[in-house]
Amino acid sequence: MSLTIGVLALQGDFAEHCAALRRLGVPAREVRTVRDLDGVAGLIIPGGESTTIGRLLERFDLVEPIRAFARTGRPIWGTCAGLIVLAREVDPETRARHQPLLGLLDITVRRNAFGSQRESFECDLLVEPLGPPPLRAVFIRAPVVSVVGPGVEVLARLPDGRPVAVRAGNVIGTAFHPELTEDLRFHAWFCSLAEAGNVRAA
Repeated sequence: MSLTIGVLALQGDFAEHCAALRRLGVPAREVRTVRDLDGVAGLIIPGGESTTIGRLLERFDLVEPIRAFARTGRPIWGTCAGLIVLAREVDPETRARHQPLLGLLDITVRRNAFGSQRESFECDLLVEPLGPPPLRAVFIRAPVVSVVGPGVEVLARLPDGRPVAVRAGNVIGTAFHPELTEDLRFHAWFCSLAEAGNVRAA
């Protein structure tokens, strides 16, 4: 694939996403400035610390450029903390005092929904666009989607029914970390969306 995928590299596990893309043969670019967004076909916002990522987006004047990026139709995917940053709202009980959000997904999320690092876990999930077999999903201090707005599609749920992967048009969020497994299907699917978006924008 000749397209380049950007990975926000302000904080968090951006290196793991870059490595996953390169295993697919897809060029990855670390994004730290507005200029780094030029020419990328899609953007991944990695896991990490959502409050820190949000504040750094403000500090580096990336909030409005990323919103503008989404309006071009190019896909954006947030994992774990990235899902929180993409949300419209954070549950008031778990919201940090200053929690900058991009508001690109009409959802409410609950931070650290499963507890501390010790409550991290893995499970098999059926992810609708990927089909069988199930995806091994890694949850680390993970959020969960508590409210799904109209126009937002649920791509995967936990066995108890709580949504952990959602999509609204070209914006996707997952509460889990596909970049921490050897299964590259989610990254491959995201790259296919980027390729399709690039064709439409041409």
